[in-house]
Amino acid sequence: MTLKEHKKEEKADREFQKKFKFEGSINILTQMMVDPAATEKRGGGKNLPLRRGEILDVIQFTNQEQILCRNSQRRYGYVPRAVMLHL
Repeated sequence: MTLKEHKKEEKADREFQKKFKFEGSINILTQMMVDPAATEKRGGGKNLPLRRGEILDVIQFTNQEQILCRNSQRRYGYVPRAVMLHL
């Protein structure tokens, strides 16, 4: 990883912590997959765009209905638990 890529990732992580009021270091709890039968959704606000079969990193289980996740493009957002499958 180059210095430029590293700084870009650090900036994205700081913006995530500010936007979601997340304290402490970002640790991945597990990985989960978006249900291949789920409808694809565009993201918006604090919601992450969903693509069928996509593998997401779980950052935090926020409540009974949503999970805070990160996708492969290092974008963060909430995802409904109903569309997530354990690997």
